[in-house]
Amino acid sequence: MSSTETTNGVRDKRIRRMIGRVRSDKMMKTVVVEVIRYKLDPVYKKYVRVRKRYKAHDEANEYRVGDRVEIIEHRPLSKEKRWKVSRLVERPALAGS
Repeated sequence: MSSTETTNGVRDKRIRRMIGRVRSDKMMKTVVVEVIRYKLDPVYKKYVRVRKRYKAHDEANEYRVGDRVEIIEHRPLSKEKRWKVSRLVERPALAGS
């Protein structure tokens, strides 16, 4: 029995969540979120930074480039969009203020 399976054989629905930075907001109702994680290299035993970009749904077009956001897994909305922005984690201060 796997860790996501219960005693009666039904799978547990765990929502996948990731935190990343908005890198592009040029599309309508879509943002590109870059998630950085560290993975151990099997040969050199050194942690390597791995980045991946996800297209996420932004219903109100409220998130800007540089915002740290949390994205959650969602049903497919288009060919590449399977994530939805759930909340704003941090908004960077403006340079002029």
